[in-house]
Amino acid sequence: MVGANLRGPMDSNLSSLSDILAFHAQAGVDAALEEAPVNRFATAAAARDLKRVAPQAQEARPAPAGARPAAAPVASARPAPAPAGASVLPMPNLAAQPPDEAVMAAREAARAAGSLEELREILERFEGCPLKRTATRLVFADGNPKARVMLVGEAPGRDEDAQGLPFVGRSGRLLDLMLGAIGLDRTSAYIANVIPWRPPGNRTPTPQETAICLPFIRRQVELADPDFLICLGNPSAQTLLGVTEGITKTRGRFFPYDTGTRTIKAMPTFHPAYLLRTPLGKRMVWRDLLAVEAALKAGEGQ
Repeated sequence: MVGANLRGPMDSNLSSLSDILAFHAQAGVDAALEEAPVNRFATAAAARDLKRVAPQAQEARPAPAGARPAAAPVASARPAPAPAGASVLPMPNLAAQPPDEAVMAAREAARAAGSLEELREILERFEGCPLKRTATRLVFADGNPKARVMLVGEAPGRDEDAQGLPFVGRSGRLLDLMLGAIGLDRTSAYIANVIPWRPPGNRTPTPQETAICLPFIRRQVELADPDFLICLGNPSAQTLLGVTEGITKTRGRFFPYDTGTRTIKAMPTFHPAYLLRTPLGKRMVWRDLLAVEAALKAGEGQ
């Protein structure tokens, strides 16, 4: 801990350290590791070897004259505690499904949902996605499921994982302002993510994780049945619309999206997190939202 009595040039360093710690906390880093890598498997193997060698060495040592023979050791029902400071590694889930089987299971489970509530309950029970085992809770949706506009991002972040709602952090506050600019809010829009569980450390979901979650978000769009779908960010647009171009080329254009029951209009635009890093993009998103507002006022999609 840095002492409170430091003065002079160190004061500026303190603020820098605070900024670095805040950055890592927002990124999901909640534990400090050692500077040098430690092979925990080698450590465990050495401990097992030591347990095997110790009794043999004890038996080979001659007992002092007049000493009583040692009693046979009694097996303890409680395992020995780990050494102080040693990190406990989670046991691997050997029952995890192969990716292909998990995708097939996800498709069958998604098809079985007859309503959004049933879909949420199915996701709560679904064990085929490894992200579920590292996330705090399911982040299903927020807003009005009967709204004409549905917005879909990529995956929850730390704040969303803590509250179980999509877009509640800084990106969420900016999204609320974006919706308010065209007369919408969370009572007149429906918000979800392609991935309903937070990836560890906010990392990018793997293609396998996205493929496993894709049947669920497709079914969610079908059950919500909006008139317009807004894909927030490149991953959402490429996953749902199948586009291969980047978001700077696809944003602002309407694409047909087959919900399974009808074809609706879908528009990619920049993710609010991108706008926080690149404020100049707000002008382009403003034009995108105006196009959606005009289509809504014209009664398109109804």
